[in-house]
Amino acid sequence: MARTRVQMPTEAKKGELVRIRAIAAHQMETGFRNNERGASIPRDIITAFRCTYNGVEVFRADLFPATAANPLIEFTTLATESGTLRFEWSGDNGFSAADSASITVV
Repeated sequence: MARTRVQMPTEAKKGELVRIRAIAAHQMETGFRNNERGASIPRDIITAFRCTYNGVEVFRADLFPATAANPLIEFTTLATESGTLRFEWSGDNGFSAADSASITVV
């Protein structure tokens, strides 16, 4: 399991735009490089990110080999109700990571 970090407010007014920043630790290997013996280094990247808000998907991204290591994803969503945002990363070689954060809507 990778280390993850989520930054977002814990409280927002109903209808307010909430800025969310999510990061997962991952070295990301493109699959285009060779090792010192000339053999290809297999691709190992995060391929998808998904965020749900009380079970409803609010953001999704597909990631590709040109993505930097430890990819930071920043997006916004509307504060509609108090609840939980769940963040999920998945990738090559069975990689998966998850995190969650709560928000109170007033």
